[in-house]
Amino acid sequence: KWKSLYQIQGERKRIMRETCSKYKSNNNRRIITPYHVSRIFVEDKYRVLYCEVPKAGCSNWKRVLMVLNGLASSTKDIQHNTVHYGNYLKRLDGFDHKGIYHRLNTYTKMLFIREPFEKLVSAFRDKFEHPNNYYHPVFGKAIISRYRVNATKEALRTGSGVKFKEFIQYLLDVHRPVGMDIHWDHVNRLCSPCLIDYDFVGKFESMEEDANFFLHLIGAPQNLTFPKFKDRHSNEERTTTKITQQYFAQLSPSQRQQSYDFYYMDYLMFNYSKP
Repeated sequence: KWKSLYQIQGERKRIMRETCSKYKSNNNRRIITPYHVSRIFVEDKYRVLYCEVPKAGCSNWKRVLMVLNGLASSTKDIQHNTVHYGNYLKRLDGFDHKGIYHRLNTYTKMLFIREPFEKLVSAFRDKFEHPNNYYHPVFGKAIISRYRVNATKEALRTGSGVKFKEFIQYLLDVHRPVGMDIHWDHVNRLCSPCLIDYDFVGKFESMEEDANFFLHLIGAPQNLTFPKFKDRHSNEERTTTKITQQYFAQLSPSQRQQSYDFYYMDYLMFNYSKP
Protein backbone atom coordinates (compact mmCIF):
# COMPACT_ATOMS: atom_id res chain seq x y z
CA LYS A 1 0.00 0.00 0.00
CA TRP A 2 2.74 2.48 0.94
CA LYS A 3 4.52 1.71 -2.32
CA SER A 4 1.58 2.78 -4.46
CA LEU A 5 1.16 5.95 -2.35
CA TYR A 6 4.84 6.79 -2.89
CA GLN A 7 4.31 6.34 -6.63
CA ILE A 8 1.24 8.60 -6.61
CA GLN A 9 3.29 11.29 -4.83
CA GLY A 10 6.11 10.97 -7.34
CA GLU A 11 3.66 11.35 -10.20
CA ARG A 12 1.91 14.42 -8.68
CA LYS A 13 5.21 16.17 -8.07
CA ARG A 14 6.45 15.34 -11.56
CA ILE A 15 3.34 16.86 -13.19
CA MET A 16 3.60 19.93 -10.97
CA ARG A 17 7.27 20.48 -11.81
CA GLU A 18 6.74 19.89 -15.54
CA THR A 19 3.87 22.39 -15.62
CA CYS A 20 6.05 24.92 -13.82
CA SER A 21 8.99 24.53 -16.16
CA LYS A 22 6.72 24.74 -19.18
CA TYR A 23 4.76 27.85 -18.18
CA LYS A 24 6.95 29.71 -15.72
CA SER A 25 10.33 30.29 -17.25
CA ASN A 26 12.12 32.50 -14.75
CA ASN A 27 11.09 30.96 -11.45
CA ASN A 28 14.42 29.47 -10.45
CA ARG A 29 15.89 32.97 -10.50
CA ARG A 30 13.25 34.51 -8.29
CA ILE A 31 13.88 35.25 -4.64
CA ILE A 32 11.42 33.79 -2.14
CA THR A 33 9.99 36.71 -0.18
CA PRO A 34 7.86 36.73 3.01
CA TYR A 35 4.86 37.33 0.72
CA HIS A 36 5.41 33.97 -0.99
CA VAL A 37 5.33 32.12 2.34
CA SER A 38 2.58 34.09 4.08
CA ARG A 39 0.08 31.20 3.79
CA ILE A 40 2.50 28.61 5.17
CA PHE A 41 2.05 27.36 8.72
CA VAL A 42 4.99 26.07 10.72
CA GLU A 43 5.11 23.11 13.07
CA ASP A 44 8.61 22.98 14.57
CA LYS A 45 8.37 19.78 16.59
CA TYR A 46 7.80 17.45 13.63
CA ARG A 47 9.35 19.95 11.21
CA VAL A 48 6.33 20.43 8.97
CA LEU A 49 5.43 23.34 6.68
CA TYR A 50 1.79 23.35 5.59
CA CYS A 51 0.51 25.72 2.91
CA GLU A 52 -3.10 26.51 3.70
CA VAL A 53 -5.55 26.12 0.83
CA PRO A 54 -9.03 27.11 2.08
CA LYS A 55 -11.83 24.61 1.42
CA ALA A 56 -9.40 21.73 1.07
CA GLY A 57 -9.41 20.48 4.64
CA CYS A 58 -7.46 23.40 6.09
CA SER A 59 -9.32 23.63 9.43
CA ASN A 60 -8.69 19.99 10.17
CA TRP A 61 -5.07 20.24 9.05
CA LYS A 62 -4.54 23.10 11.47
CA ARG A 63 -6.05 20.93 14.21
CA VAL A 64 -3.59 18.17 13.36
CA LEU A 65 -0.66 20.62 13.49
CA MET A 66 -1.84 21.87 16.88
CA VAL A 67 -1.91 18.32 18.23
CA LEU A 68 1.55 17.60 16.78
CA ASN A 69 2.80 20.75 18.45
CA GLY A 70 1.40 19.69 21.85
CA LEU A 71 -1.14 22.53 21.93
CA ALA A 72 -4.04 20.07 22.28
CA SER A 73 -4.30 16.38 23.06
CA SER A 74 -6.95 15.57 20.45
CA THR A 75 -8.30 17.16 17.28
CA LYS A 76 -11.82 16.76 18.68
CA ASP A 77 -11.09 19.22 21.49
CA ILE A 78 -10.33 22.15 19.18
CA GLN A 79 -13.17 24.53 18.29
CA HIS A 80 -13.48 26.26 14.91
CA ASN A 81 -12.72 29.71 16.33
CA THR A 82 -9.63 28.43 18.13
CA VAL A 83 -8.36 27.05 14.83
CA HIS A 84 -8.89 30.22 12.82
CA TYR A 85 -8.62 33.05 15.30
CA GLY A 86 -6.50 31.64 18.10
CA ASN A 87 -3.12 32.40 16.48
CA TYR A 88 -1.60 29.32 18.07
CA LEU A 89 0.28 28.31 14.95
CA LYS A 90 3.21 30.27 13.63
CA ARG A 91 3.38 31.37 10.00
CA LEU A 92 6.56 31.18 8.00
CA ASP A 93 6.54 34.90 7.14
CA GLY A 94 6.91 35.61 10.87
CA PHE A 95 10.53 34.44 10.79
CA ASP A 96 13.56 36.34 9.54
CA HIS A 97 15.22 35.57 6.21
CA LYS A 98 17.50 32.98 7.77
CA GLY A 99 14.63 31.30 9.66
CA ILE A 100 12.51 31.12 6.52
CA TYR A 101 15.26 29.57 4.40
CA HIS A 102 16.36 27.15 7.11
CA ARG A 103 12.82 25.77 7.39
CA LEU A 104 12.23 25.68 3.63
CA ASN A 105 15.43 23.66 3.22
CA THR A 106 15.00 21.20 6.10
CA TYR A 107 11.28 20.77 6.90
CA THR A 108 8.72 18.58 5.10
CA LYS A 109 6.67 20.94 2.92
CA MET A 110 3.13 19.94 2.04
CA LEU A 111 -0.08 21.25 0.56
CA PHE A 112 -3.54 19.81 0.00
CA ILE A 113 -5.62 20.84 -2.98
CA ARG A 114 -9.11 20.28 -4.34
CA GLU A 115 -10.85 20.22 -7.72
CA PRO A 116 -11.01 23.97 -8.53
CA PHE A 117 -14.73 24.24 -9.37
CA GLU A 118 -15.75 22.22 -6.31
CA LYS A 119 -13.51 24.33 -4.13
CA LEU A 120 -15.09 27.46 -5.62
CA VAL A 121 -18.68 26.28 -5.04
CA SER A 122 -17.78 25.19 -1.51
CA ALA A 123 -16.43 28.68 -0.80
CA PHE A 124 -19.50 30.35 -2.33
CA ARG A 125 -21.91 28.24 -0.25
CA ASP A 126 -19.98 28.88 2.94
CA LYS A 127 -19.50 32.64 2.55
CA PHE A 128 -22.66 33.76 0.74
CA GLU A 129 -25.44 31.30 1.60
CA HIS A 130 -25.01 31.68 5.35
CA PRO A 131 -25.05 34.78 7.54
CA ASN A 132 -21.58 36.28 7.46
CA ASN A 133 -20.63 39.62 8.96
CA TYR A 134 -17.56 40.01 6.77
CA TYR A 135 -18.32 38.59 3.32
CA HIS A 136 -21.82 40.07 2.98
CA PRO A 137 -20.96 43.70 3.79
CA VAL A 138 -17.53 43.67 2.11
CA PHE A 139 -18.04 41.47 -0.97
CA GLY A 140 -21.81 41.08 -1.14
CA LYS A 141 -22.64 44.79 -1.26
CA ALA A 142 -20.04 45.47 -3.94
CA ILE A 143 -21.14 42.50 -6.04
CA ILE A 144 -24.87 43.29 -5.86
CA SER A 145 -24.42 46.99 -6.60
CA ARG A 146 -22.24 46.26 -9.63
CA TYR A 147 -23.92 43.25 -11.22
CA ARG A 148 -27.58 43.26 -10.21
CA VAL A 149 -29.98 45.34 -12.25
CA ASN A 150 -32.72 46.97 -10.13
CA ALA A 151 -31.26 45.74 -6.83
CA THR A 152 -33.51 46.43 -3.84
CA LYS A 153 -32.46 48.93 -1.17
CA GLU A 154 -32.38 46.06 1.31
CA ALA A 155 -30.00 43.97 -0.83
CA LEU A 156 -27.72 46.97 -1.33
CA ARG A 157 -27.76 47.72 2.40
CA THR A 158 -26.97 44.20 3.65
CA GLY A 159 -25.09 42.61 0.78
CA SER A 160 -26.93 39.35 1.50
CA GLY A 161 -28.33 37.00 -1.12
CA VAL A 162 -25.57 37.14 -3.73
CA LYS A 163 -26.40 34.73 -6.54
CA PHE A 164 -23.78 32.34 -7.91
CA LYS A 165 -23.98 33.94 -11.35
CA GLU A 166 -23.24 37.36 -9.84
CA PHE A 167 -20.37 35.93 -7.86
CA ILE A 168 -18.87 34.50 -11.07
CA GLN A 169 -19.30 37.87 -12.81
CA TYR A 170 -17.25 39.42 -10.02
CA LEU A 171 -14.62 36.66 -10.21
CA LEU A 172 -14.14 37.08 -13.96
CA ASP A 173 -14.20 40.89 -13.93
CA VAL A 174 -10.72 42.30 -14.53
CA HIS A 175 -11.85 45.48 -12.77
CA ARG A 176 -13.16 43.66 -9.70
CA PRO A 177 -14.97 46.07 -7.37
CA VAL A 178 -13.34 44.35 -4.38
CA GLY A 179 -10.04 42.52 -4.40
CA MET A 180 -9.26 38.84 -4.54
CA ASP A 181 -9.83 36.58 -1.55
CA ILE A 182 -7.88 33.54 -0.40
CA HIS A 183 -11.02 31.38 -0.58
CA TRP A 184 -11.17 31.62 -4.36
CA ASP A 185 -7.65 32.58 -5.34
CA HIS A 186 -5.48 30.17 -7.36
CA VAL A 187 -3.48 27.58 -5.44
CA ASN A 188 -0.73 28.63 -7.77
CA ARG A 189 -0.78 32.10 -6.18
CA LEU A 190 -1.46 31.07 -2.59
CA CYS A 191 1.33 28.50 -2.30
CA SER A 192 3.83 29.40 -5.07
CA PRO A 193 4.44 25.74 -6.01
CA CYS A 194 6.78 26.79 -8.83
CA LEU A 195 9.08 28.58 -6.38
CA ILE A 196 8.73 26.25 -3.40
CA ASP A 197 9.47 22.61 -4.03
CA TYR A 198 6.75 20.82 -2.04
CA ASP A 199 7.61 17.36 -0.76
CA PHE A 200 4.02 16.20 -0.51
CA VAL A 201 0.93 17.03 -2.58
CA GLY A 202 -2.31 15.72 -1.10
CA LYS A 203 -5.77 15.85 -2.62
CA PHE A 204 -9.07 16.54 -0.89
CA GLU A 205 -10.64 13.78 -2.98
CA SER A 206 -8.39 11.15 -1.36
CA MET A 207 -7.99 13.04 1.91
CA GLU A 208 -8.09 10.22 4.41
CA GLU A 209 -5.56 8.04 2.62
CA ASP A 210 -3.24 10.92 1.70
CA ALA A 211 -3.41 12.53 5.13
CA ASN A 212 -2.70 9.36 7.05
CA PHE A 213 0.14 8.51 4.66
CA PHE A 214 1.63 11.94 5.34
CA LEU A 215 1.33 11.45 9.10
CA HIS A 216 3.08 8.09 8.70
CA LEU A 217 5.89 9.75 6.70
CA ILE A 218 6.66 12.36 9.37
CA GLY A 219 6.53 9.80 12.19
CA ALA A 220 3.45 11.26 13.88
CA PRO A 221 2.04 9.45 16.95
CA GLN A 222 0.16 6.27 15.95
CA ASN A 223 -3.09 7.40 17.56
CA LEU A 224 -3.25 10.63 15.56
CA THR A 225 -5.44 10.30 12.47
CA PHE A 226 -6.90 12.96 10.25
CA PRO A 227 -10.31 14.07 11.60
CA LYS A 228 -13.32 13.19 9.44
CA PHE A 229 -15.76 15.78 10.74
CA LYS A 230 -16.98 18.67 8.61
CA ASP A 231 -15.96 21.89 10.25
CA ARG A 232 -18.64 24.39 9.22
CA HIS A 233 -22.40 23.97 8.71
CA SER A 234 -21.93 20.35 9.71
CA ASN A 235 -25.56 19.40 9.02
CA GLU A 236 -25.22 20.45 5.38
CA GLU A 237 -24.04 18.10 2.66
CA ARG A 238 -20.44 18.54 1.56
CA THR A 239 -19.94 20.12 -1.85
CA THR A 240 -19.82 17.19 -4.26
CA THR A 241 -19.35 16.96 -8.03
CA LYS A 242 -23.13 16.75 -8.39
CA ILE A 243 -23.76 19.88 -6.31
CA THR A 244 -21.01 21.69 -8.24
CA GLN A 245 -22.70 20.81 -11.54
CA GLN A 246 -25.99 22.27 -10.27
CA TYR A 247 -24.31 25.62 -9.59
CA PHE A 248 -22.40 25.70 -12.87
CA ALA A 249 -25.62 24.87 -14.75
CA GLN A 250 -26.76 28.41 -13.81
CA LEU A 251 -24.00 29.91 -15.95
CA SER A 252 -23.76 30.48 -19.69
CA PRO A 253 -21.36 28.22 -21.64
CA SER A 254 -18.97 31.14 -22.08
CA GLN A 255 -18.97 31.86 -18.32
CA ARG A 256 -18.20 28.20 -17.66
CA GLN A 257 -15.35 28.28 -20.16
CA GLN A 258 -13.98 31.52 -18.70
CA SER A 259 -14.14 30.06 -15.20
CA TYR A 260 -12.14 27.08 -16.40
CA ASP A 261 -9.62 29.41 -18.07
CA PHE A 262 -9.37 31.35 -14.81
CA TYR A 263 -8.29 28.20 -12.95
CA TYR A 264 -6.45 26.69 -15.91
CA MET A 265 -3.06 26.54 -14.19
CA ASP A 266 -4.52 24.80 -11.15
CA TYR A 267 -6.26 22.25 -13.38
CA LEU A 268 -3.05 21.59 -15.25
CA MET A 269 -0.61 21.65 -12.36
CA PHE A 270 -2.62 19.28 -10.19
CA ASN A 271 -3.82 17.04 -12.99
CA TYR A 272 -7.56 17.58 -12.69
CA SER A 273 -9.48 16.82 -15.85
CA LYS A 274 -11.62 19.52 -17.45
CA PRO A 275 -15.14 19.30 -15.97
